[in-house]
Amino acid sequence: MESGRVTMDRNADAPWSKFDPEVYVDLNYRTPLEVDLLIVRLMRDHFSRCYAGAVPDSARGVDVGAGANLYPALSMLPWCEKILLLEYARPNVEYLERQISPGGLDAAWDPFWDVLRAAPAYRDVDPGARVSEIVRVERANLFDLDGQRRWDIGTMFFVADSMSECPEEFQRGVRCFMNALGEGAPFAAAFMKESVGYRVGEHQYPAYRVNEDRVRESLEPYAAELEIHDLHHMVRPGHEGMLLALGRRNSEIATP
Repeated sequence: MESGRVTMDRNADAPWSKFDPEVYVDLNYRTPLEVDLLIVRLMRDHFSRCYAGAVPDSARGVDVGAGANLYPALSMLPWCEKILLLEYARPNVEYLERQISPGGLDAAWDPFWDVLRAAPAYRDVDPGARVSEIVRVERANLFDLDGQRRWDIGTMFFVADSMSECPEEFQRGVRCFMNALGEGAPFAAAFMKESVGYRVGEHQYPAYRVNEDRVRESLEPYAAELEIHDLHHMVRPGHEGMLLALGRRNSEIATP
């Protein structure tokens, strides 16, 4: 025991079945945070550059460890014919399934869409209709991604660093995400900087402490055109900001 809580070293030790997505959305997204709106703008501009102003809506997209966050999926809407939300925690899977049902997209996501539709590719997209048309949810563990399935564009937000205290599981999580992307695939990945863990409702969840150097070292073997934005906004106690990594997948394949 440490400070009244059981130390959770590994991903399997965390109480994922008790994760409360409604509390998480209320804490983080119901009132949009300045840093999230900045992240959405940077991601929007990155994807728009990668597709050079065209709208080839035939890509297959994936958001790995989607949780209760819809803005990564929204950022991929103009480019994709299909988007898969991979999520392990059953409460989050149920939340996402409600969100993608016809008419189910929560108004909490409107401010994020307002940022996205400032770019030309997004302006003629109806997010609610498009989400229900092309997005589906699959319950899956990040560690089960073995490179056999590959996507054309992908996101991973606050996942590899926010599921375990173990450096090996962090590295494996990054590797599994990057190996799920095809050569040249644009990607965006976000991390909580120097997080010591986080609380959702009554439950504590683990984190692996990362900084810009650690994120860069984990991504560089798989990434081309990698850029990392060190965003110093703090949204709660116990971390030192956020890191947003943008790039394209290179041609290297690493063993899971």
